[in-house]
Amino acid sequence: MSEATHEVTLLTRNGCGLCTMALDQLRPICAEFGIEVATLDVDEAAATDPTLRAEYGDRLPVVLLDGREHSYFDIDEPRLRADLAR
Repeated sequence: MSEATHEVTLLTRNGCGLCTMALDQLRPICAEFGIEVATLDVDEAAATDPTLRAEYGDRLPVVLLDGREHSYFDIDEPRLRADLAR
């Protein structure tokens, strides 16, 4: 297990089936590294940060690793595991 601490956030939208599947896939991967996946609904966040929905709203789900886009639509599992191990 890595000693580095990372933050993984899944950008989602209410009613998004792909978002639900991505979260189900992310949770066990991140748990191996002692990380809990945070979720952020871009529509709800638009009230305070409209740039999130403008930038990511039409290509959800999006995985952010340490605040930076890591992947979208599909989880790049091998790459995510490698990056979380760093």
